[in-house]
Amino acid sequence: MDLQQRLRRAGLRVTAPRLAVLTALKDLTPHQNAETIAEAARARLGTLSTQAVYDNLHTLSEAGLVRRIEPAGSAALYELRVGDNHHHLVCRECGETHDVDCVVGDAPCLQPSAAYGFVVDEAEVTFWGLCPRCQATAAKPSGEPT
Repeated sequence: MDLQQRLRRAGLRVTAPRLAVLTALKDLTPHQNAETIAEAARARLGTLSTQAVYDNLHTLSEAGLVRRIEPAGSAALYELRVGDNHHHLVCRECGETHDVDCVVGDAPCLQPSAAYGFVVDEAEVTFWGLCPRCQATAAKPSGEPT
């Protein structure tokens, strides 16, 4: 389904800024921050305020077309993969982020030990570690070129 159809199906008007933001997310690697998305959207449109990018990301997130993730200690990241309750693997050093499919079976993947009357429909898990590049850098003796 093309981006215009996705917007219409979500009940949103098709606007140049929304298309530019969605196109940026589609063309960039997943898990981009708003500033990177803004740069790509501006390259497509010529001008677009940072506030307009944030407003559109918020609208697209609310409509379920974009997912916002917030790894501790870093800026919010956005991705187009939505609705499948996947999780993330994040490098503690450089912030490289990858999708990880559901840990155990169907959404919400994990059940809390006590739900306190909640109907749980999503679980958000972040796995932390060091990516291969950061592992290699950490293993080099100091003074050795990286």
